[in-house]
Amino acid sequence: MSFDLNKRHQQILWATIRQYISTAEPVGSKTLVDGYNLNISPATIRSGFATLEKAGFLYQPHTSAGRIPSDSGYRLYVDRLIQPSPDIGRQLQELLTNKLDWDGWSIETILRGAVEVLATLSGYITMITLPQTRRSTVKHIQLICVESSKIMLIVVWDAYETQSILMQLPPERDLAIDRDSFDRELQVLSNFLNSKLQGRSVLELFTLDWSELDLRFQQYVDPIDRLLTDLSRQSKPIHSSQMMIWGISEVLGQPEFSQLQQVKTLLHLLESEQDKVSSSIFDPTRDPAGNSRSQVAIRIGTENPLKPMQACTLISANYHQDSIPVGSVGLLGPTRMLYEDSIALVKSAAEYITAAISQE
Repeated sequence: MSFDLNKRHQQILWATIRQYISTAEPVGSKTLVDGYNLNISPATIRSGFATLEKAGFLYQPHTSAGRIPSDSGYRLYVDRLIQPSPDIGRQLQELLTNKLDWDGWSIETILRGAVEVLATLSGYITMITLPQTRRSTVKHIQLICVESSKIMLIVVWDAYETQSILMQLPPERDLAIDRDSFDRELQVLSNFLNSKLQGRSVLELFTLDWSELDLRFQQYVDPIDRLLTDLSRQSKPIHSSQMMIWGISEVLGQPEFSQLQQVKTLLHLLESEQDKVSSSIFDPTRDPAGNSRSQVAIRIGTENPLKPMQACTLISANYHQDSIPVGSVGLLGPTRMLYEDSIALVKSAAEYITAAISQE
């Protein structure tokens, strides 16, 4: 069900979430009247609560309690009701600049200092993946028809390792074309891919510029682009699962982590299954060509693919080397997170590390 919330509903939702972030207690109408300059009555707030609850943005833990934000409420709050805080981002940059010295320091030493500073300033679990060090490059790409409705994309890497993946043909393809003509089309596409991608690294597969390709081949662009993205994700570089983690003890004091079993499950994930966590934080396909670097990804509650993290919010951003994403910075905390600060901190940290790697 879709709800078009008016300005008053948005104000009530914003104030409710801000109050809940501050106190971790269900929020009632009197609290909002006393603590926020909304210029509306308790009855109007209660009516707003009912609308927001019906829309799925708030809920009551029990009948006599106030309201608590849902994952959907936090999502609306993040997407439409707040802006990242520039002041906290500048504060992090100053702390990192004062604490760390690029001259003569290894990148791992800089990352270790950054993860500690970010955890201290945010109060959340901080994770930074080490930069990917594998530099496999494309030696050859070939598209071949394997069935009447399928194409196989084959990539040969510089070490002569081969990967292949099947693609369903687009339904809009001209079905009248004969097999020889179709094979010639695939060879033209293969030649184009080789001219653009030979010598490029695995992390650059999804940045292909299709603008020079003849219009009659545009029907193949989206499916081939998806294949290249899948291949990039499947190609696990060396050190891809190694990361630095800091701030666990601080965040586990939050009331959301009061259940021992929940804490044990989360700790097991962070300590013993770092490859899964690393894959959740670092996604090189998050930064397609033309988009801003340090694009921040925010996964709230059940948006997280790993079950032990579904009571949490994960905020992450990639850092870059030579315009290529090679690692990521992440903050993990309760969904009751101070999003304005956390988003700015992650973005600022990713920008700082990108600058440090470039300097190195």
